[in-house]
Amino acid sequence: MANQTIRNKMQLRPMGSSGISASVIGLGTWAMGGWKWGGGDDKSSIDAVRASIDSGVTLIDTAPAYGLGRSEKLVGEAVKGRRDEVVLATKCGLVWHTDKGNYFLDEDGKKVHRYLGREAIFYEAEQSLKRLGTDYIDLYITHWQDSTTPIAETMDALLTLKKQGKIRAIGISNASPEDFRAYVAAGQLDAIQECYSMLDRGIEHTLLPLCKQYDVAMLSYSTLALGLLSGKIGPDRVFEGDDLRLKNPRFSIENRLKIQGFLQSIQDIAKVHNLSIAQTVIAWTLAQPGITYALCGARNVKQAAENADAGMVKLAGNELDQITQAIKHHLENFDDTEST
Repeated sequence: MANQTIRNKMQLRPMGSSGISASVIGLGTWAMGGWKWGGGDDKSSIDAVRASIDSGVTLIDTAPAYGLGRSEKLVGEAVKGRRDEVVLATKCGLVWHTDKGNYFLDEDGKKVHRYLGREAIFYEAEQSLKRLGTDYIDLYITHWQDSTTPIAETMDALLTLKKQGKIRAIGISNASPEDFRAYVAAGQLDAIQECYSMLDRGIEHTLLPLCKQYDVAMLSYSTLALGLLSGKIGPDRVFEGDDLRLKNPRFSIENRLKIQGFLQSIQDIAKVHNLSIAQTVIAWTLAQPGITYALCGARNVKQAAENADAGMVKLAGNELDQITQAIKHHLENFDDTEST
């Protein structure tokens, strides 16, 4: 007998010991900034945010670096009048107003540095509050870590913002276990945001055990591996312009064929629950120990609603096992390194 699909309302989970609860599906808004994603459509982006909220998504994740403020402005416009319905997460630490810290990359003619100095954090927080049109940020995350600034100084600045009521919870991203321990030693850490997908599971043995030990929530980003696991990127797909996938070795034809074989192997499970491939992948991700929230990008209403629906489904244990075995069979030796 086929497994009965469990579809209720959106699942909610606590964010560490912050006192905040949020939907297991988070809307990721990197692509809305346009940069490295072949441009963007502001109206479609705003509609996608609103559609996500309408579908039960409360967690909205953005960052100043997503289009040099463009994504934050769009999110702010979209949540106007609905601020109390959402948990807003944004970031600090990738700056273009100063050349302190370490040079990171060029974005739209601006030199962006990794910098988490005290005064820069205060400056960034004020800029984000203005762009988002709010007087507080629910989750404030250090976007990338800065080797030039002591973590104790960074955490002290974040704790000051928390005392001032400008942020409610503290998170870190793209961090090592050593970074994690240093933040915990300096104050209350509520969440981490790291790359995690069926193709990226390294943190299962590094950061996730620490999250369990210290009651820290985990937000997965690149849950669908930049769309590779969405079921919508076949061997014939062509990437253009500044799309970051254009020269990414992970998106080689050979790798896309491997992904296609894997996705076909889980098609029957998806059909049982009337799920898309992307929804099935997201549901599996949310069932993995230590994964609190799955951030999923959307640039239009259809994508937003599809992602949200995955947060209302729980796969059976035997189905999760089947998918895990299929990952091992098809993707265990997945090679996405640069060819020489």
